Amino acid sequence: MSGLFSLAGKTAMVTGASRGLGKAIARGLAEAGASLVMSARDPDRLERSADELRAIGASVRTIAFDLSDLNAVQQATEKLAAERVPIDILVNNGAIGGWGALHQSSLAQWEGMFDVNVSSMYLLCRDLSKGMVDRKWGRIINFASYVSFTGRPNLSAYVASKHAVLGMTRAFAADLAATGVTCNGIAPGFFDTDMAAPTVGHPERARIFRSAIALGDFGNPQQMVGPVVFLASEASAYVTGHVLPVDGGVANILSLPVVVES
Repeated sequence: MSGLFSLAGKTAMVTGASRGLGKAIARGLAEAGASLVMSARDPDRLERSADELRAIGASVRTIAFDLSDLNAVQQATEKLAAERVPIDILVNNGAIGGWGALHQSSLAQWEGMFDVNVSSMYLLCRDLSKGMVDRKWGRIINFASYVSFTGRPNLSAYVASKHAVLGMTRAFAADLAATGVTCNGIAPGFFDTDMAAPTVGHPERARIFRSAIALGDFGNPQQMVGPVVFLASEASAYVTGHVLPVDGGVANILSLPVVVES
């Protein structure tokens, strides 16, 4: 790939890279010319995914750690710094979800959600942006959610954590604006991934969810590649503090399965 969207000579780190959106994103960044650092918590699955990309000629290294273990997150960033791995592009894709009524939830569940979805992202942004600032170039892409803009029942910790990602992204963009480093977010809607299998694979649930999507279907992970490459490249040099919905219209279009006849 050449021109504004080329990532040749850049190194991109993707969390949650062993499957789903993260795996598709990693491949897309490699196809745009980036070298990869892929991370996930399951080292075996991570290596299998990395080997698939090595087979098509991608330069890939892996670093396995669990985002819920904040000490492990810091150890990972220290390891990358010690080995002089320059992370130019950070894609904070890894996250967890969790259902449950507010009155049945626990503080431990709440804190666990925030450790993975917010605190680990903070640490990765804080530590890996240092090298970007030194090199006067960098791209941070934080994965928020369509629920970063709204509420949903039985998802209180998840919704709150994704609202935090929205605020964190804008705050970090402000802190880094003068350094040559941009910080933006992506807010996915409903994608056909392993995580969404209980919905996508359930005919009635799938019908209800599709009816709420203006474009009428679940997203394919490949449809996330273009937005990420854009935000990772020179094409987005004048964009920072923005959170881009990639959701088939869920966040901004009220889609109702009714026909109004005139």
